[in-house]
Formats: sequence, C-alpha cells, structure tokens
Amino acid sequence: SVMKVVVDFDVCASTGACTQVAPDVFEIRKDGYLYILVENPEGDVLARAQEAAELCPTAAITIEE
Repeated sequence: SVMKVVVDFDVCASTGACTQVAPDVFEIRKDGYLYILVENPEGDVLARAQEAAELCPTAAITIEE
C-alpha cells in the first residue's frame, strides 16, 4: 500500500527536527515554512520519514496509508 506524508501546518513550528532526520523528505526554505519533498516515500526514505514523525516536537507529522 502507498504511504503518504501528512503535515499539520497549524501545529508545525519549523523546528527543523524532521529535516535533520529526513532531509530527502522535508525541507525548510528561506520563507521559514516546511515543504514536503516526497509525499509517497518508500523503503529507507519511508523509514526516515517515520522516524522524523516520531521526533517532531509538535507531533505535526503523520504517515498515513
């Protein structure tokens, strides 16, 4: 099944924790906002996205099926 990265931007504080763990999935740009680079990660990329979701201090990231 395809997994999808979902970010609740209302609670995202742009801490950058996710970009440290999964820089291939998440990016904070110069405007200070978080961008999702890979919406449907697989394999190792999915594993990093899931780790980033667990580490997010505001719990803004979820991985949905």
